[in-house]
Amino acid sequence: MADSARTTSSLSQQTENYRSATRLIERLHRLYLDVIRAELERMGIDDLSAVQALLLSNIGTAEVNVKTLMERGYYQGSNASYNLKKLVEAGYIEQFRSSHDRRATIVRLTSSGLDLCERLDASEELFATGFDSSGNAFTEMVNRMTALERGWTDHIRFGPQTRET
Repeated sequence: MADSARTTSSLSQQTENYRSATRLIERLHRLYLDVIRAELERMGIDDLSAVQALLLSNIGTAEVNVKTLMERGYYQGSNASYNLKKLVEAGYIEQFRSSHDRRATIVRLTSSGLDLCERLDASEELFATGFDSSGNAFTEMVNRMTALERGWTDHIRFGPQTRET
């Protein structure tokens, strides 16, 4: 099934599948944010967005350098700054200067942030076991998506690579 309105009959099935997968990744990300938004509503939480909740989840129990969050590719600079400011104001994270490098800003979750993450983790656990009780399908999917990520990263860094067969 073609994802776009234009004619793609000259593309191979493999290319059509690749195109469908890349479009699906985008739709799934938006849908996942909607799932988080719905969970927040069910929990009665109305002081943060789904993106901010995902940011909390990515920080987890660690103390994370803000620059590291951006380098991992999770967030753009102004977007991360805005969301971190809102999360500090709402009491979900605390922000402080690194003792090793006073220029570096470190963030960590407060008890409220940790509590919310635990509640979201429980929701994810229900989804994970509901869709794949053995865990094998998700393991295979993560392996394939990691390979795709690696391929895209290499393409960006080193340009197109020809595959030897």
